[in-house]
Amino acid sequence: MDDIIIIGAGTAGLTAAIYGQRAGLSCRIFERYAPGGQIVNSPTIENYPGMYGVSGYDYSMALFDQAQKCGAAVEFAEVTGIDFSGENKKVITTAGDFEAKAVIIANGAARRKIGCKGEEEFEGRGVSYCATCDGNFFRGKTVAVVGGGESAFEEAEYLAKICDKVYLIHRRDVFTAAKTAVDSLVRNKNVTILKNSVIEEIKGSSAVSSIVLKNRANQSTAEIPLSAVFVAIGLSPDNGIYKDAVKLDEQGYFDAAEDCKTGVEGVFVAGDTRKKQLRQLVTAASDGAAAATAAADYIRKKFGK
Repeated sequence: MDDIIIIGAGTAGLTAAIYGQRAGLSCRIFERYAPGGQIVNSPTIENYPGMYGVSGYDYSMALFDQAQKCGAAVEFAEVTGIDFSGENKKVITTAGDFEAKAVIIANGAARRKIGCKGEEEFEGRGVSYCATCDGNFFRGKTVAVVGGGESAFEEAEYLAKICDKVYLIHRRDVFTAAKTAVDSLVRNKNVTILKNSVIEEIKGSSAVSSIVLKNRANQSTAEIPLSAVFVAIGLSPDNGIYKDAVKLDEQGYFDAAEDCKTGVEGVFVAGDTRKKQLRQLVTAASDGAAAATAAADYIRKKFGK
């Protein structure tokens, strides 16, 4: 039996493993895909302290290597079920059943995608899901933001400060963002808001060069030249297997505060899967460290280790 099972090998999970192992506890990580999470596809990281210019892949592999050098065990398997009712926590996976004294859930959250032609092809080459991560690559250029909620307006406001022109594209004629956010963005002379519109195709050769936009009201289409598309239509947490054991908020995120405690004894969460305002590498790392420290404290008090 392990001291800590960590579900997810993104920044939060790998940081938790490093802190857990350094605290003298055995950690086992479960990852169903590849180490790194979403950042592994980013061509360059510029907003993580001390890691300017490194690729998402190199960053992810360095963090993964560090966790392993600290002694963490890694299982590339999918978690299919859990039982947190007992003193020892049970995790059911495609590689078998495992038990630990504590569990840290760091399974992340997926960015919702448009689903149009070219989106997958140009991801990391002009299609992005984070303006604060990738916006600086398109300084002085024309870009589009897709979405109508708070996050879309925040992304567009950020990009309007550094880009020559910003299109905000929303499939409906009303926004879910606050009126103050809408009014603020409208005041930007380099922002054009396109309502009742959807992207049918993202085009380019080696990188994004244009989009094909369809007006849902009159069914007309137009091709707009630009350099990047920032998709801000929300995140999609995948926490269904935990809903009967751990409290989730109305959007499906774990309802845990900065201490990363879930309210279930011995169960902690870290990273994008947790209810939080800012989802960035730096906050994921912070969560991983906090969750592992809380888990170590719990294990020492509960089991005397």
